[in-house]
Amino acid sequence: MSIIDDEKKFEVVQNEVMSDGVDSIIDDRLKVEFPASLAALTAEELAALDRATTRKVDILLMPTLLTLYTLNYLDRNNLQMAKIGGMTTDLGMTSTQYATCVSVLFAGYVSLQVPSNMIASRLSRPGSYICFMCGLWGAVSACTGAVKSYAGLAVCRTVLGFTEAAFFVGALYLLSTFYTKAQLALRTSILYSGLQLGNAFGGLFALAVFNLDGAHHIAGWRWLFIVEGALTVGAAFVFAGFIPNTPKTIRWLTPLERDQLVYRLAEDFGSYHEPGPFWPSVRLALTDVKMWLLLLCMLLNAITSAATNFFALIIDSLGFNRSTTLPLTVPPYILCMAVILAYSWHSDKKQERALHIAIPYAIVIAANIIAMATTNTAARYFAMMLMPSAFYAPAVIVYSWMSTSITGTSTKRATAMALINASANTPSIWTSYLYSGHEPHYYAAFSVNIAASLLAIVFAVATGQYLKKLNSRLDKGEDLGPQGPTEVQKRAGFRFVA
Repeated sequence: MSIIDDEKKFEVVQNEVMSDGVDSIIDDRLKVEFPASLAALTAEELAALDRATTRKVDILLMPTLLTLYTLNYLDRNNLQMAKIGGMTTDLGMTSTQYATCVSVLFAGYVSLQVPSNMIASRLSRPGSYICFMCGLWGAVSACTGAVKSYAGLAVCRTVLGFTEAAFFVGALYLLSTFYTKAQLALRTSILYSGLQLGNAFGGLFALAVFNLDGAHHIAGWRWLFIVEGALTVGAAFVFAGFIPNTPKTIRWLTPLERDQLVYRLAEDFGSYHEPGPFWPSVRLALTDVKMWLLLLCMLLNAITSAATNFFALIIDSLGFNRSTTLPLTVPPYILCMAVILAYSWHSDKKQERALHIAIPYAIVIAANIIAMATTNTAARYFAMMLMPSAFYAPAVIVYSWMSTSITGTSTKRATAMALINASANTPSIWTSYLYSGHEPHYYAAFSVNIAASLLAIVFAVATGQYLKKLNSRLDKGEDLGPQGPTEVQKRAGFRFVA
């Protein structure tokens, strides 16, 4: 009965907010009042204060999340490095068993993202929660170095997926509580560059750790899990001491800077990030057309980017030895990191998303055709150089699009983000079987990537057109209901970025 009452109460508030004469009836939580502490400042002083505030938030938050995401991918993708280091031989594993160990991580990863982000959206210290979960996954990764069989490895990878579920969607949610719509694409790309750093230097780090082979009678691939896991635990412990949690409680800001940050976010999102009633917010997330369109975009992107899980092995199929193969995994991801930073900056500058998503997929299609058509070393490596930039650049844009297009309470947005990311990772459960045992041409995998890229272009354009239609309705003064912007946002000139 309490849930029903809560939902009715929430709908009343939503209807009131969207109605005429809103000034007299709008809920206090949705008011955006200019702080009295800032009233004496000139426009120039406010602009300088805003820049200083953003700079401090950047310094506190971005290096922390970037480092944790780099460690996240080191711990996730060390399995393929361990395979090159002799893990499957030592454990007596088949190629199918190896593919299963890749897949089971994503089964755990997908299943807990939504409940984890729901929890994060309602905690007073979401940043500390993320660090705690990072420490857990680091411990699990370190324990993987002690496995004695395929079954033990599969169990460790499943548990690793459970513990990693909190991080990326939690980090996206945390970014959305500290940055405006115009700032999110660049910050999302900075966060996402942690993935590229993890992929780029994972091979070099593995090569260095493999030199410990035989130390204390422990194989080099076991040292890889132990060392990388220990690094993650240490970093999580350190970062938990200063990671920002909410704009209202962030330390190292002056009272004026804190007031400016909270006001800026309230003005941009229509209200400060209120959790809102739980089940009504979840229901709104599930019935938002924008969420489902963005989910399809990310789902298709995940299919094309599944090559990452086998990237080192695809390069290994060119016939190089271990000392050459692992360094060759670095350049594609260094290029990718530069591309996504520049690309997201350009998307923010132009305030355009659909074409910035669709265009790179033409490159994905070309790269997969080249990789499938030939095993010539130069041609195959050229294709592999193109792939990460081409499928990760649009992913960053979709993530920022998601953060700015899903309006409503923080619980609704956190739920939608988690649903999109969780669903988008489901292809990793089955795409691993397209690669394992199908070298060197990988016909099935590359063909699926081409088809997914074509569909991704279609859905990116469709999403852009849908958002333009919503903007057209807003221009005419139409009410979009609870799935649209609040009255405060509309008065501030809110428009969806298409």
